[in-house]
Amino acid sequence: MQLSGKKVLVTGADGFIGSHLVEHLLDVGCNVKAFVYYNSFNSWGWLDTLPKNKLQQIEIFAGDVRDPNGVRTAMQGVDVVFHLAALIAIPFSYHSPDSYIDTNVKGTLNIVQAAKDLGTERILVTSTSEVYGTAQFVPITEAHPRQPQSPYSASKIGADCIAESFYRSFNTPITIVRPFNTYGPRQSARAVIPTIITQLLSGTTSIRLGDITPTRDLLFVKDTVAGFAAIAACDELIGNDCNIATQSEITVGDLAKELIQQINPLASIATDEQRMRPEKSEVFRLFGSREKLTRLTGWQPQYSLADGLKETIAWFKQEDNLKKYKADIYNI
Repeated sequence: MQLSGKKVLVTGADGFIGSHLVEHLLDVGCNVKAFVYYNSFNSWGWLDTLPKNKLQQIEIFAGDVRDPNGVRTAMQGVDVVFHLAALIAIPFSYHSPDSYIDTNVKGTLNIVQAAKDLGTERILVTSTSEVYGTAQFVPITEAHPRQPQSPYSASKIGADCIAESFYRSFNTPITIVRPFNTYGPRQSARAVIPTIITQLLSGTTSIRLGDITPTRDLLFVKDTVAGFAAIAACDELIGNDCNIATQSEITVGDLAKELIQQINPLASIATDEQRMRPEKSEVFRLFGSREKLTRLTGWQPQYSLADGLKETIAWFKQEDNLKKYKADIYNI
């Protein structure tokens, strides 16, 4: 499928990956409608930071993916849906699991139900590498068992299953997109890279972290959104799930040391118990396979970890960006 000229809807467009995806889709010639979370401040999240000439090209729809009527209204006349809206913070899911079921599972049901009824041409449902849990084998392929090691991952497994069931039951043209650990400008403070960078830039010399032994497959956000676009254009991936990964890994500790070296070599790492996940909930190894995506679309990462971190640090160093973050508290 050729994306250029298509009317596309991005849910979660006000968020980290969603806002970057909106920019990418504009660049490839799509007519973009951005589904943002309704609020009385009329805030469009990270979209508010885009240049005025880009904002003028975007149709904004304010709503809530938990509302099936709003979802159906937003999807009318749309060719392709990129469904990214979700609650994603793992620690918050420990004490508010109901909200994750409502948003992640019910929200996805609303999207695929509307797509079925409206005859939407293409739907991409965003999953997460957390559904795999700690790797039983590496690199982790799409055939890896699902292991719900947190309420968050359980809600995403549920959403994936809902989406897959609509493909199998109604031939709804769905692909489940499974990015690994995406990072970059605009990422929320609850993620490890912004946590480290903002503490360092605030002058902290003792960087508070949880367990630093787990490994992660770190994917720069511009590579992630290019992967989304490649998947949407690939008809062979309809009815499939598909990883977006670099097929590499680094421990949280080594990542922290790299960032410390780049920003303040005098800083050290301190363990903060409140940042530790319950032992059986911690995902100790994520190392994804990109074989399927590369074989079917030719996609491969364009950013090395060094280059991605350099661009991310430069963004956080801008005063207007850094002041949006509260480095002195633990953001769950």
